[in-house]
Amino acid sequence: MGASPDTRVAFRIEADPPARLDKALSRDVPDEADLSRSRLVRLIADGAVQVNGAVVTDPRFRVEAGAEVQIVLPEAEESHMAGEAIALAVIHEDDDLIVIDKPAGMVVHPAPGTPDGTLVNALIHHCGDSLSGVGGERRPGIVHRIDKETSGLLVVAKTDRAHHGLAAQFEAHSVERRYLAVCYGVPDQNDPRLHGIKGTSFEPGNILKIQTHLGRHRTDRQKQAVSFQGGRHAVTRVRIVAPLGTPPVAALVECWLETGRTHQIRVHLAHAGHGLIGDPVYGGRRKLAEKSVGAAGQAAALAFGRQALHAATLGFVHPATGEALQFSSPMPPDMRALLAALGRTGDLE
Repeated sequence: MGASPDTRVAFRIEADPPARLDKALSRDVPDEADLSRSRLVRLIADGAVQVNGAVVTDPRFRVEAGAEVQIVLPEAEESHMAGEAIALAVIHEDDDLIVIDKPAGMVVHPAPGTPDGTLVNALIHHCGDSLSGVGGERRPGIVHRIDKETSGLLVVAKTDRAHHGLAAQFEAHSVERRYLAVCYGVPDQNDPRLHGIKGTSFEPGNILKIQTHLGRHRTDRQKQAVSFQGGRHAVTRVRIVAPLGTPPVAALVECWLETGRTHQIRVHLAHAGHGLIGDPVYGGRRKLAEKSVGAAGQAAALAFGRQALHAATLGFVHPATGEALQFSSPMPPDMRALLAALGRTGDLE
């Protein structure tokens, strides 16, 4: 059974239920209700759950097999975040989700330093009543982020169903995410230096694999740092698209993520000695040799105002229809201009 028009979900507890009510509900609640365990815990505490006709507010309540459960779902509350009329590049939109091509300079989610002007503020305005509510609040469901100064593709959930389904794919590392980046140096397997860096190896096809743990920097809490004990497992793969300069002193590379940690590509490439051009935190702001890229190329690299990183490809399974979707975003003008200054023109991807 599923949700009725009066927003009630009714069902029975199946055989051999977990000892706690919240766990039993999480196991047996109909899939179409799209209720996470954390949401169920909140609903229990709010008195929205009845077991055999009696309200239960203790998530530790022991429920028996065959018990009749009814959950009253309140209408989604308006978000505490305000909608703002900010232009969005919408690549795809349906009842469950929206795919955005985010410009560099836009923060994804409001935070103390950026309370407005974010992608979430723009989406609340853009989607309006089509946001059915995520976690009981009428707001977009952010399942992944890209840094403020990184451009490119982002998928956002409009419903609880989509939020749960997308989050599960990101957790399982089954989402395809490919980035284009411009880095210092050329990460080539013929460079003996790379074979001596812990956590780096090469796979067939001259694919650089960087496998470490990532965690907060010990002294600068705004930064991430490579570690091999503690932190979270992180894997990045890097393929050379085009060396830049004569002789090469930089490269256009394609990076794809097996995991998705904060600043992962930026930190991993810096660890390998190939920080991103324009990255003020991890890139190092090196000066490219004028004899290789010319005075204009040298100046363009030094003046590039953000990390040269673009989320170019995004692929996932639609959480409602099961359809495999893939989206692509062309390289933005600032990165194209940088590549042109470094001597690469034509088909830049």
